[in-house]
Amino acid sequence: MPEGQFLSIVGGNGSGKTTLLNILCGSVPIDRGEVRIEGRNVAKMQDYRRYAMMGRVYQDPSMGTCPSLTVLENLSLADNKGRRYGLQRGVERKRIDAYRQMLAELGLGLEEKLNVKMGSLSGGQRQALALLMATMTPLKFLILDEHTAALDPKTAAGIMELTDRIVRKKKLTALMVTHNLRYALDYGDRLLMLDRGKILLDRTGAEKAATSPEDVLSVFQRADMGLGFC
Repeated sequence: MPEGQFLSIVGGNGSGKTTLLNILCGSVPIDRGEVRIEGRNVAKMQDYRRYAMMGRVYQDPSMGTCPSLTVLENLSLADNKGRRYGLQRGVERKRIDAYRQMLAELGLGLEEKLNVKMGSLSGGQRQALALLMATMTPLKFLILDEHTAALDPKTAAGIMELTDRIVRKKKLTALMVTHNLRYALDYGDRLLMLDRGKILLDRTGAEKAATSPEDVLSVFQRADMGLGFC
């Protein structure tokens, strides 16, 4: 992936989508080959060091946030990702105004809920915060792991619009796994389809823009019937 690309990955169950993400993040070891970020092989790098370079938003909003902590405390944790922790306060009071401004830009009224516990928010609010938290520090890579799948259609659409806005504003390199073909086609610069660990379809730019859901389903059905890759 070139820097700044927004890549969407689709494919059936067992196609390798989640395994690919776990390999990139280091939670699944590889048998051979390399995982390179900016030319550097990170395959044997410890998870916590690799995560200093990337952010990940999960399908389950609770996996990207701490439900027993307040919104302010969650933001403070995310703001300190990659830094050393010592015996000092977990929340820097001088950053509160900056946090409030970040939340206001989400358009969800969360700037008034800094002292509310994360677990009491709705799934959509928590996912919006998880997305914000994942991108607060400088990143090489943003990973979106079916991050709209657990949300109702209206909330999911809002989270996708927010995702696109953040990726473009911060000029992030992003990889999104999704089962929603419309989101895969409407957002991002490039589309991949996987099947049993193989790339079945790879379309970028104008070619991707001209691709319809029916085109993608046709390729998937051909593979499912054993008619070969397209």
